[in-house]
Amino acid sequence: MDRSSEREMATALVYDDRFLEHDTGLEHPECPERLAAITRGLQDGGLWDALRPLSFEPVDRALLERVHDPTYLKRIERNCAADVGFVDTPESPVCPSSGEVARLAAGGVVAAVDAVLNEEAANAFCAVRPPGHHAERDRSMGFCLLNNVAIAAEHLIADCGLERVAVVDFDVHHGNGTQHIFEDRGDVLYISLHQDPKTLFPGTGYAGESGRCKGLSFTINIPLAPGTDDSGYISAMDDIVLPRLDAFAPQFLLVSAGFDAARGDPLGNMNVTPQGFAAITSRLTDAADRHCHGRLVSMLEGGYNLTALAESAAQHVKTLCKRA
Repeated sequence: MDRSSEREMATALVYDDRFLEHDTGLEHPECPERLAAITRGLQDGGLWDALRPLSFEPVDRALLERVHDPTYLKRIERNCAADVGFVDTPESPVCPSSGEVARLAAGGVVAAVDAVLNEEAANAFCAVRPPGHHAERDRSMGFCLLNNVAIAAEHLIADCGLERVAVVDFDVHHGNGTQHIFEDRGDVLYISLHQDPKTLFPGTGYAGESGRCKGLSFTINIPLAPGTDDSGYISAMDDIVLPRLDAFAPQFLLVSAGFDAARGDPLGNMNVTPQGFAAITSRLTDAADRHCHGRLVSMLEGGYNLTALAESAAQHVKTLCKRA
């Protein structure tokens, strides 16, 4: 294989400086410095130049409206244009450019999915903001405006013709938005490992929440006790996540990669190390190899201790690159 072919099958990167324009205000944890930290971590780890940057445009409106209520989308646009300061809740701050930045981030995730599906990249990491997994069909929550992973899953099924897509979410907070969007469907398997909802926002994600109607048993919630470390996460992966993925046999694996389960994160109470995130990622890439020709796209969710975020994201991406 020549060097150009090797480059084509590298790990793809979705990043754009315009993501920094989403201004959340002074001292907000979901800040532009998060992406600067990740960039430094990838550069310091010698990974930045090994990644294949993708070009992308804002997500198509028709795809957005299959995931989010049109009235909610208009509310985002109106509140950004009027510089209201937030959408639906003060915990989701916006500035005039936030809506367009969110559409660009979602467009980047769709471009990553297409690149992997078309064998132009082995897998992909999307360093995007604002994050997405708390965004429900018709409202914003938890710093999130558009549900990036749900948009990617819908695109794979409705536009690309896949029948089974899995989403694994290891953010310390339960992805209530992703769960609610897909809880009555059997073509998307949603698995979330998160801190016990009795102890952390958003207060959802109990083990008994397992979907409904056609989606019954296609939502798998794995609440973990505060203080859970690498060994606890790896046990949950081996005992619950991987067997469920094997039974579902996804045609594509999407990852909501939140690094706020890291030791020292101000918004979580877990103790996962960068090496722990590498071990989680390795198990997910193994599952993707078994079931979907390695097709995996990971997208940034949380992670608010900048040092831990940089180190953890670098280990996550390093593990992806080993499969490229």
